[in-house]
Amino acid sequence: MEKNKTMLQFFEWHLEADGEHWKRLKEMAPTLKDMGIDAVWIPPVTKATSHEDNGYAPYDLYDLGEFDQKGTIRTKYGTKEELLEAIEACHHHGVEVYIDVVMNHKAGADAMEKFEVVEVDELNRHEVISEPFEIHGWTRFDFQGRADAYSSFKWNYTHFNGTDYDEKTGRTGIFRILGENKSWSDHVDDEFGNYDYLMFANYDYDHSDVHDEMINWGKWLADMTNCDGYRLDAIKHINHKFINDFVHSLMDHRGENFYFVGEFWKPDLEACRQYLDIVDFNIDLFDVALHYKLHAASKAGSDFDLTTIFHDTLVNTHGNHAVTFVDNHDSQPHEALESWVEDWFKPSAYALILLRRDGYPCVFYGDYYGIGGPEPKPGIKEQLDILLKARKTKAYGEQDDYFDHPCTIGWVRKGTEEIENSGCAVIISNGDDGEKRMYVGEHRAGEVWLDLTGERQEEVTIEVDGWATFKVNGGSVSVWALL
Repeated sequence: MEKNKTMLQFFEWHLEADGEHWKRLKEMAPTLKDMGIDAVWIPPVTKATSHEDNGYAPYDLYDLGEFDQKGTIRTKYGTKEELLEAIEACHHHGVEVYIDVVMNHKAGADAMEKFEVVEVDELNRHEVISEPFEIHGWTRFDFQGRADAYSSFKWNYTHFNGTDYDEKTGRTGIFRILGENKSWSDHVDDEFGNYDYLMFANYDYDHSDVHDEMINWGKWLADMTNCDGYRLDAIKHINHKFINDFVHSLMDHRGENFYFVGEFWKPDLEACRQYLDIVDFNIDLFDVALHYKLHAASKAGSDFDLTTIFHDTLVNTHGNHAVTFVDNHDSQPHEALESWVEDWFKPSAYALILLRRDGYPCVFYGDYYGIGGPEPKPGIKEQLDILLKARKTKAYGEQDDYFDHPCTIGWVRKGTEEIENSGCAVIISNGDDGEKRMYVGEHRAGEVWLDLTGERQEEVTIEVDGWATFKVNGGSVSVWALL
């Protein structure tokens, strides 16, 4: 049988801009598999506006840290050569690599151009609030440092449908570019009326040259790096017809096993279902709804009804297409989508994604190693190592839920014959000390189970009928299993 797979998001927002990150990945590759990690999601690998930028303000998508552009050869994370060595090292140790691709906008243009725009209301992008007027916009990308290596495509204002800054007047706003067949895409999220525009110079995927160039780039990047898949950034802002074409083109080019997970940052379950249908269920989506549930549970403490933790979540309805996560670089304190799961609840939250049957769990680098920035926090490496080992060796087989108390829930994984001594009983409390009688199987009678987390010190002997009473400390999680 196939063993459980686990992904690691291999960065956090406040990594030092020391150009050493690809070296760190190469050095850590041998230990990742031992940790229970089967794939890493790495940050954007392309040249951004500076060597300090995290990669979400992309300048030249064909520069992986190879050309002297924007005052640097390397990216924040290192050079192209170091990147390729890190990916090769991961592969050598049986770890897949998914690259974060940012395909919504460009930043750091090489030159200004003059063109006509109208300003639109920030809260309703359909509402035009000005007459047409000319701006001086940063939309010309020549990439002189790269010349024509890998691609001779040069970007100008006709390849974008919006921007946010007029150099002529020094004004900022949301400026929709005018021209033949030029408008916001109809095939994006409808927040703010139309959420095509997010920031910087926004790609116009209704322009055939943009559509074709970006698909060519996607194929080039996969071939150049030999990566195993893509994390698609900000897809609710990107023409979903293009995303569908992109996914199909890459799968045709690299094979059906080339993996995609999309960041469709919307807790609305029906919107996620509709998106999966649009892309023919060829990609997974991050379970944003579950993340917000975990966040709410961590804030509310014993007032949160744990029996509802999976209600209206993607993993509950589309377990084969849900990438579950606790936190990420955007939900960190002081970041764009701040919704940090409180520290006391973190181990329980990770048990909820790592030790259950459904979903493809993603562990956050910042939770494992700690985060920097204005509000640094230490990681919970020791606790996560225990849960990762339990996922790798115990969390298999049939799953029975005991979601019958608002402050104490549990579940049992029955285990399988193929994986020796597999099976576990998990119990979580967000209130007082708790206990739960759960059935693990008559064939387990007489076995002595221990709490792998070390939170509870007693032994539990499985009774003749296969039942046992498992305990948990208040505000904690215990994972009971045969050692």
